[in-house]
Amino acid sequence: MKTLLTSAQMRNADEFTIINTPITSLKLMERAANAFVDAFLLDEHSTDTDIAIFCGKGNNGGDGLAIARLLLSKGFSKISVYVVGFLEKQTEDFTANLERLKNKDLDVLYVKKPDQIYVDPKAIIIDAIFGSGLNKPLAGDFEMLVANINGLGNKIYAVDVPSGFFADGELPENYNGIKAYKTICFQRPKINFFFPESVTATRYFSTINIGLSEKYLKKVATTFFLTEKKDIKKMLKPRRIFSYKGTFGHALIVAGNESTMGAALLCSTACLNSGAGLTTACIPKSGLAALNTLLPEVMAMARDDYTRLEKASRFQVIAVGPGLGVSTEHNQLLESLLVLARPMVIDADALNMLAEEKGWLQRIPANSVITPHVKEFDRLFGNHDSWWTRVETAKQKAKDLNIVIVLKNQYTFVCLPDATAHINPTGNPAMAQGGMGDVLTGIIAAFIAQGYAADQAAILGCYLHGKAGDALARKSFVVSASSVARRVPKEVKKLIQI
Repeated sequence: MKTLLTSAQMRNADEFTIINTPITSLKLMERAANAFVDAFLLDEHSTDTDIAIFCGKGNNGGDGLAIARLLLSKGFSKISVYVVGFLEKQTEDFTANLERLKNKDLDVLYVKKPDQIYVDPKAIIIDAIFGSGLNKPLAGDFEMLVANINGLGNKIYAVDVPSGFFADGELPENYNGIKAYKTICFQRPKINFFFPESVTATRYFSTINIGLSEKYLKKVATTFFLTEKKDIKKMLKPRRIFSYKGTFGHALIVAGNESTMGAALLCSTACLNSGAGLTTACIPKSGLAALNTLLPEVMAMARDDYTRLEKASRFQVIAVGPGLGVSTEHNQLLESLLVLARPMVIDADALNMLAEEKGWLQRIPANSVITPHVKEFDRLFGNHDSWWTRVETAKQKAKDLNIVIVLKNQYTFVCLPDATAHINPTGNPAMAQGGMGDVLTGIIAAFIAQGYAADQAAILGCYLHGKAGDALARKSFVVSASSVARRVPKEVKKLIQI
């Protein structure tokens, strides 16, 4: 798992690297600028493009000055540098890089007033005004300047972080910083890039290695981690000879209603394709024909005013909620399932019932997972004004309840009982279709059935769910939930091959 750090922790990493490599801060800045230029050139190939670089007088501005010089050496000839002169104070490394630009064939312009800028409409803007240390919204001349830059409508690349954007912590309601096309981050993505509010600050982001000490970064105490492919490969267990269906567990899917059988079928399909040895669907009698036709491998348990489950020990996991519907009978059913002490995956209508009976949250068995989207989460744990506070609540509730909370979004937060959040990087907008949550529930249930702990099952489930969607999205504008469910075993096979 890759550690994700606050801006203060990243500054400490800079200092550690400077002291222990050893390397001067100026040389580290040069290394970062080189890495930025290399990444920039992957997107922007034409050296005939106009480039306008806006530099503050801090180290982020120093990065911008170094980038200007390096782009010039790469053959870009139409470069203008705008030094934002609203403040007199400037850092030593900024001054050193400004000196290096002397006698270079490019324009260095000093912006004394926010409306004193002209940029060619076709130029690419590089934003190096403020770095990640900013902790208050822009105001005064800086706010006006940034508004003017945004108003130009040019494509903007941000150096490490868009000026005015908070790298971590609660984001202000009305963002007034740079609105970048892409941000190229140093060494680690900013934690706040994984929250939906960041979409106003940057459409895309990428991360470049600038040579900070990874050994140091891995040891920094943090509660945010980014799941990587190597973590998934390490978690997945290959199937051994002499395995049989009992080896991989038995999952019970309690889902579906007369008008929502699709949810039960999607959840069961995902569980089946994600490796559960046996899958039983507890569904209304009206859905038996559909289940037997579509999924002959899945066993059926007819649900008719069903309130008790006999011989619960035969199931390694119980998934409940997709398409279930909210009713007195289903309330009784959920209550009866909670007392069975079997690991559970709780989603959809089961979460809505828990929101009405909040005392039941304390009854959720150990090694269980709940999978709320944002509205379901707030119904369970109260309204939140920002995603930062929402995730902080999720981490604390996962610890208090000793469960795993999968808070779903573009980047899903898997919050564990140790109060850490593991951010899932896979998935894409093509997956924005009904039924995706039902499929995720089935995948997670399948991994718990196979003997994975709840934290591993949730991390694996989210990653593979998104990975399957990513593979399908390469050839399709939209991706259906059923196609994701069927794609999962192929993605597992790719990852588990030795």
